[in-house]
Amino acid sequence: MGQRVEFPSNGQTSSGYLAAPASGKGPAIVVIQEWWGLVPHIEDVVERFAKEGFLAIAPDLFHGKTTKSPDEAGKMVMELDAERAAKEIIAAGESLLQRPECSSKTYGVVGFCMGGGLAKYVATKDPKVSAAASFYGGFKKVDTNWENLRGALLLIAGEKDKGVPPEGERALAEKLKAIGKNVTVKTYPNADHAFFNDTRPEVYNADAARDAWKTTLELFRANVK
Repeated sequence: MGQRVEFPSNGQTSSGYLAAPASGKGPAIVVIQEWWGLVPHIEDVVERFAKEGFLAIAPDLFHGKTTKSPDEAGKMVMELDAERAAKEIIAAGESLLQRPECSSKTYGVVGFCMGGGLAKYVATKDPKVSAAASFYGGFKKVDTNWENLRGALLLIAGEKDKGVPPEGERALAEKLKAIGKNVTVKTYPNADHAFFNDTRPEVYNADAARDAWKTTLELFRANVK
């Protein structure tokens, strides 16, 4: 269903994985990778969105590099230029909005782990982001100006997550609600970090993943127009 594509970004060319719905047209969604890179799991998530009627793309933020080693993944995150990554994500969203298969004037972003942190950040950088879903999203290299958040934000966390603790997401939600932002938090009692990743049986939680997916689809259907 999906295919590798190229799109203009920062005066250069970036690449990503794109899938379009069977109907031919759908609202735009950008999927942001975990620290492993643009691996088959992320491509599968792109295809899942297409099956639900969305036009989806995952930009390749590591430019062809992938890994299964946490040490190497950590190194690639450390080397990632956050501003460049944000520009590539926004360029991917813009490329969707210009495609004939796109039925929306705005786009949604969804990210996992590192990608979840970048989803939060990009939602404050581009007014065309009308909804963002952050799955256990943490990325320490960005300074997010939450006043600039315009779209709806969904924060998803596992109660057993030590890396991106749910307490932090709940505190962020309270802070954002206090300044009038549209934010929802969903936490899952028996879920650990990366509980959505069904290629990692040691952390995958099928019930939490199913509900988080349903909630994310509802967010995008309500807000990406």
